[in-house]
This record gives sequence, structure tokens and C-alpha cells, in this order.
Amino acid sequence: QVQLVESGGGSVQAGGSLRLSCAVSMYSSGDTCMGWFRQAPGKQREGVAQISTTTGETYYTNSVKGRFTVSQDNAKNTLYLQMSDLKPEDTGMYYCAARRSSCANVLATIFFIYWGQGTQVTVSS
Repeated sequence: QVQLVESGGGSVQAGGSLRLSCAVSMYSSGDTCMGWFRQAPGKQREGVAQISTTTGETYYTNSVKGRFTVSQDNAKNTLYLQMSDLKPEDTGMYYCAARRSSCANVLATIFFIYWGQGTQVTVSS
């Protein structure tokens, strides 16, 4: 059974930082792609970042490049999203996602099979 549990969300002022964590319970014998997505009220879920668990290769959506960093701690089975210089437009529910294969060239919800329940991030101006 696959379980993804996010934590670390909260309310911050613009310019602040947060670190999200995703505790991963999933067996995989090969490459696994882990991703972070977010969804603002009334908007579609969008990809934020993804990382290959074997190569460490990362990919970010343009709006977060230079501000967000995705990383993993394989010993702790945990995925992280370090978010800095947060902006009000970063507000939303943040989800951790996984697939038992290599990362696709496109960061899209359709490529991910397993999802967490989400953690709320609110950035005030």
C-alpha cells in the first residue's frame, strides 16, 4: 500500500519561507519520480517541481525557479520542498505525488499515480 503524507504547511507573510515534507511509504525496485503540485481555489492543479529518486535530476515550473528547491532523504523516505521568497500567488494546497517510473519530460498530473492529502500554504501580502 502506498502512502504519501504531507506536512509543514502554514501561513507566512510575503518574502517568508516554509519547508514542506512528504513522508513516503512505497516500495519500488526501479526509478521513481516524486513531484510537488499545488492547487489554488478555483484553479486547476499545477505542477511545481519533480525529482528522480535515482538520478536526483530535478525540474521546476518557471514561476518557482530560483525560489523553491525539491530534495529527498532516502534514508528517511522523505521528500522535501524548500520554499523561499514566498509570494501571495504561491498560496494553495500543496500535494506530494509519485509514480513508479522515470520522470516524464513534462510536469503534469496525468503522469502521477499516487497522491497525498495535501497541506495548505497561505502567503499574505
